[in-house]
Formats: sequence, C-alpha cells, structure tokens
Amino acid sequence: MSSAKIHPTAIIDPAARIANDVEVGPFSIVGPQVTIGEKTIVQSHVVIEGDVTIGIGNFIGHGAVIGAPPQDVSFSPDRKTKVEIGNDNIIREYCTIHRGTVEGSATKIGDKNFLMSGAHIGHNCEIGNNVVIANNCLLTGYVRVADGAFLGRGSTFRQIMRIGRLVMAQRSSAYGKQLPPFVIAAERNHVFGLNVVGLRRAGFSTVERDEIKSAFKLVYLTGLNIGQALEKAATMKFGAAAREFLDFVSNAKKRGICPFKRGSREDTLA
Repeated sequence: MSSAKIHPTAIIDPAARIANDVEVGPFSIVGPQVTIGEKTIVQSHVVIEGDVTIGIGNFIGHGAVIGAPPQDVSFSPDRKTKVEIGNDNIIREYCTIHRGTVEGSATKIGDKNFLMSGAHIGHNCEIGNNVVIANNCLLTGYVRVADGAFLGRGSTFRQIMRIGRLVMAQRSSAYGKQLPPFVIAAERNHVFGLNVVGLRRAGFSTVERDEIKSAFKLVYLTGLNIGQALEKAATMKFGAAAREFLDFVSNAKKRGICPFKRGSREDTLA
C-alpha cells in the first residue's frame, strides 16, 4: 500500500489489503475485509464493504457500491458471504454489486467485463468473461451469464435464470426463462434468431455456424416439442458448439427456454 495513490479524503480501513499502484479517489470508503489488486483505479465516492476481493487492472467508476448486503429479507448480517471480481473489468459509475446471501456463498464476476453505469448485479450472480452489461440493466439473485453475452440497456433478468454464451439481449426487455447460447432475444421472453454476427466475430467456422443453425431450427422451427426435438438431435451428428446449444436446452428444466417469435428479425438465421 506504500506506493498506492490514496486521496486524503478517502477512508481506508487499516486492515484492507491494497496493492501497489492502486488509486483511490476522493471520499471513497474501503472496508477491512477488502482486497484490491495492482493497477486498479477506484474513483470518487465509491463504497467497497464486506468481504470483497478485486483483482488486477480493474476500473471502478464514481459512486459504485460493491459488497453491500443482498436485498434478501431472509439475510442475516452475521452471515459470511463474498464478492469476487477478476481482472481487467470496467465497472462504471453507480453500479451496484451485492454479496452472496447464503452462508459461504459469493457473487462472482470474471475477467474483461464491461458494466455500464447504473447496472445492478444481485446476490450470487455469476458473470463470465467478456460480458457487456449495458446501462441500468437489473440482474436479480442467482443469474448466471456466460462468456461474451451482451445485455442491452434497461433490461431485467429474473432470479435463478441462465444466459448462454454470446447471447445478445436487446434493450428495454424482460426475461424470466432461460436464454440458450448464441441467440438474439428481445421484448418479453422471446427469441428472434441467432447472433450470426457475434458467431462470426467469435471465430466460429462456417461448419460450426451451420450446425448451430440446424440445432436452432430443430428446437424452434420444426413443430416438435422440446423432448421430441432432443430425441431427434441425439440421432444426429453435431459438433461441440451445436451440442452446447442442445445441452443448454436439455438442462433448462422447469423454467424452460424463451420461445421463438416470428418477426422482422428472422434474417438472423441467414
């Protein structure tokens, strides 16, 4: 902490573990159970409390609150829960990230994510890597977001749901059912097609993209129910990416997956 740049108005508990080259701005508060890795910037009026571990090279914007108690009426303040944040994340102004609610549990954020201003990450959420969560998105408890997903501004995500890899959820939408990998979703619990551009940018081959399209059409466009579609898929030859999509559908269980809605976005299957 000797070479950290701490503004004189910041309040840093002596027990906090602050690495070299960390910057902490005016009027920020860092509690005793906090660990902050090297080259992390904490701007002004940030509150980091509870048991929080923040990795290397993160940026935390003005007014963010990390590690506050969960918004769970059953939560007891004496429970030992955490927030764990990886490396190279951008957490913009006024984001809120709450710690876990069950004893010994954690809210987890991976590496190289971009949380835009006003995003809320509820208790026990798990965010992968390279995820973009746009302004004013609300993730309630136990939402799991896989790598490369993009969550559009002002969208809401119900408790205990999963968002697959490279999902693109469009702005001002609401979701309570599961969102399988690679889809474009919008409105209220609807899927409109595949994130074809995202698949190309992520380096999926033509064969992989075609197999994902075939799996998508089998689940959504053949008129088969989910069980029938999965039974048929088991007899077909699919690579790992298409199987990822099918396995997600198979594991969606009672919550189920967001249904397909026909509309102007159908060109996303091209």
